[in-house]
Amino acid sequence: MTSDAEVSPTPLWFERSIDEPHSEAYVSVDGKAIHYMTWGAPGQRGLVFVHGGGANAYWWAPIAATFAHEFRVVAIDLSGHGDSEHRDVYALEQWTDEVMAVSEDAGIRDCPVIVGHSMGGFVTIVTAARHTGRVDGVVICDSPITKLDPEITASRLREEFGSPKTYVEFEDAVRRFRTVPPQDHYLSYVMDFVARHSLKSVDGGWQWKFDRQVFEQFRGTLRGVAEPYLTEVSCRVALLRSEFGLVTPDIGVSMYERLGRVAPVVEIPEAGHHAMLDQPLLLITALRTLLADWEHSEPHRR
Repeated sequence: MTSDAEVSPTPLWFERSIDEPHSEAYVSVDGKAIHYMTWGAPGQRGLVFVHGGGANAYWWAPIAATFAHEFRVVAIDLSGHGDSEHRDVYALEQWTDEVMAVSEDAGIRDCPVIVGHSMGGFVTIVTAARHTGRVDGVVICDSPITKLDPEITASRLREEFGSPKTYVEFEDAVRRFRTVPPQDHYLSYVMDFVARHSLKSVDGGWQWKFDRQVFEQFRGTLRGVAEPYLTEVSCRVALLRSEFGLVTPDIGVSMYERLGRVAPVVEIPEAGHHAMLDQPLLLITALRTLLADWEHSEPHRR
């Protein structure tokens, strides 16, 4: 977690990643401008990254950029997040349409593999279920899809994502950047990078970019909204479970069963819920291993 302490030295892999050339664009989906980032040349096979609740494309950017030489890589800002426009009403199904619209607009060859974290994993599962035949595979990163037991209660949501706070000084906001849920370990240089790309200028200072109405509307029920779609997924699926994350072993088993016992469940050791913030290299390795296997193997079917 960032604090008043000095940011630790940035490793070479991270510097190379954030220096990788990228572009930014918008596509209109149901009257709202949806922002996304791209790496790699158009016309290649596609890899699409979907962020979690309250996050944005830059959470994935250092990881996404490492795939630029093999894929047309995309990281989306879902409506209500990042630099995309806000809506009056949000829905998982609406977000899946945004993911597919961005995939098509970005110049991806054939069907993409979609990688989603936390809430983005819920969106990814529903995307695969609703857009059958247009998704090659999905990787779900620590997204606990269950019928009950929401990870964050309505009162907790109001506490964590309630009235927007305005910071007079940009650097003060960066220092105060935190995640929900919190975890024991963060890489300070990653946190610093993400925080600096998560703020917007407003009258009187700076605020975080996401729309708090997202959390008011769902009130912690996103797990249950996505759960019925598990049995409707027909493409390849893999589950990445953080050792110290929200997908407990029993939830992993439940999702494995609901997905037809064909989705590998892979644990990212030493990772908290936000693995891109504490174990990015292990996360990259897991993704590369899955993608390499999928390229040369035949999928098991339900």
